[in-house]
Amino acid sequence: MGYFELIIACIFVNNILLAQFLGNCPFLGTSKKMETATGMGMAVIFVLVLAGTITWLIYTYVLVKFDLVYLRTIVFIVVIASLVQFVEMFLKKSIPALYAGLGIFLPLITTNCAVLGVCVLNIDKEFTFMQSLVASFAYAAGFALALILFAGVRERILLARVPKPLQDTSIGLVTAGMIALAFYAFKGMV
Repeated sequence: MGYFELIIACIFVNNILLAQFLGNCPFLGTSKKMETATGMGMAVIFVLVLAGTITWLIYTYVLVKFDLVYLRTIVFIVVIASLVQFVEMFLKKSIPALYAGLGIFLPLITTNCAVLGVCVLNIDKEFTFMQSLVASFAYAAGFALALILFAGVRERILLARVPKPLQDTSIGLVTAGMIALAFYAFKGMV
């Protein structure tokens, strides 16, 4: 599989949120405002690209070499938690408004199963280093795309008359399902 096909597959066909249903907590929590969704998307791109490449390197050159493959999950979680702490400190110092807007959802990247899932997928699919780097970026871009699309739709829903039983999270889940169905149309591409 070439890099272009890999990018299309990760962003649209196997979208981490809409096709694999990983990372739904920050997806539903930070998608009420476009600015917050964009900031969260950029933070996830940064963390996911670094986590994907660092975990691939650690797995390939440390865990496999010393026959410690059984520690994969623990090592990956430690790497992801460290990267999220770095992003949190950077945002708190550099962009306090975005830091305040993300609130509790920024530390949730640490426990975001999408980040861990991509790191594990890169290993399980036996990607090379470059494939792992490209896939990590593409999965993160797909996450950000879905988050921003969903935020745009949710901002429009606030202006609509929604029946009482479907307000807030309920309409969000229905909308997420519809967006997931739209992304399902890409299944035949790759």
